[in-house]
Amino acid sequence: MREPKPARDRRRVHRAWFVAAVAFVTIIGAAAFRTLPGLMFDPLNEEFGWSRGTVGAAVSVNLALYGLTAPFAAALMDRFGIRKVVAVALTVIALGSGLTVWMTAPWQLLLCWGLLVGLGTGSMALAFAATVTNRWFTERRGLVTGILTAASASGQLIFLPLLSWIVDRHDWRPAAVTVALAALAVVPFVWLLLRDHPADVGMRPYGAQEFVPKPDPVQGAARRAVKVLFSAARTGPFWLLAGSFAICGASTNGLIQTHFVPAAHDHGMPITAAASLLAVIGVFDVIGTVASGWFTDRFEARRLLAVYYALRGISLLFLPMLLAPNVHPPMLFFIVFYGLDWVATVPPTIALCREHYGEDSAIVFGWVLASHQIGAAVVAFVGGVARDVFGSYDIVWFASGALCAAAALMVLVIRRRTAGVPALA
Repeated sequence: MREPKPARDRRRVHRAWFVAAVAFVTIIGAAAFRTLPGLMFDPLNEEFGWSRGTVGAAVSVNLALYGLTAPFAAALMDRFGIRKVVAVALTVIALGSGLTVWMTAPWQLLLCWGLLVGLGTGSMALAFAATVTNRWFTERRGLVTGILTAASASGQLIFLPLLSWIVDRHDWRPAAVTVALAALAVVPFVWLLLRDHPADVGMRPYGAQEFVPKPDPVQGAARRAVKVLFSAARTGPFWLLAGSFAICGASTNGLIQTHFVPAAHDHGMPITAAASLLAVIGVFDVIGTVASGWFTDRFEARRLLAVYYALRGISLLFLPMLLAPNVHPPMLFFIVFYGLDWVATVPPTIALCREHYGEDSAIVFGWVLASHQIGAAVVAFVGGVARDVFGSYDIVWFASGALCAAAALMVLVIRRRTAGVPALA
């Protein structure tokens, strides 16, 4: 592999930033479907009579597979390359979303929405962002991680108002087709513009002083993912990161993203207004996540996480008092506050995985992300059942707030890694 000319790197914008831009757009396309579940509880109930627990079960399968697929996807990227894995994942998302328009039974919802879309989005999970960052950057990793993490929120920002309008004015089926087309539209960009490694174009990673050869494809992707899991599971930081990130998923994707719109509608707020508030969370999520990446490059990741979880828990305790038929200033304050904190936890969590697990950090983060999505899946299902049983979501808001306080304490227990010392809590 040829050594790049130093002058070339100085004169032009580094190719790593273009790869990051393509990854950003790709994650936006994958995020489109994840904006839809909270809008479909009532339409599916009206058309098929499916309870919120039934729909929540499909969302739960989707969220769980989203997480459980991530570590294997990271290993598959090491084996077959980023471009091939991402292109196939986007196609599977489009297939699953498109097939939902013909469903008539709950098992079909579980198959299309739960299984296919869960597998596809799992391959496009944050482990993808971690892989791109680790390969293409040695400097600005926290910032790039924040930007790529914010891409998911940007997809929510772009598609949620549109999809809520389509569901309200037309039906949920045109919304599902819109999502399928959005995912397919990104595939050509991935195939033509995304590259697996800087060595493919004869460049150094951004900020590297030396040329880094492209590693050989890693055989046995599934075996490697499991091996890394068993190795990491023998260390304390893994369980503390996994447990705290499970609570992160429970209090974001499982709770707010899935149940905020139907909960607000329970209090008389129109679906379009509630969906717009969720989209505003996406606006401030972009700001908060990019800022968190910048902070992660400068401050200790453990302390950042503790602050994020503590503030999130406090905000959830106030939410039941803020839900009303109309949007008022305290609710707007909650939306802004919660948006800034939404996935601000990701850059410092990835940084801690990188600190403790080195070259295996992307796969380890994939398993940590799996715990995030399992937490989200549990609350997506339990939240729907709680609403069916108690007639409100209040108990779910309070329980999630208490869990966030526990997560803040968990991350503070993680000790800083000392060179040459095994990663132990």
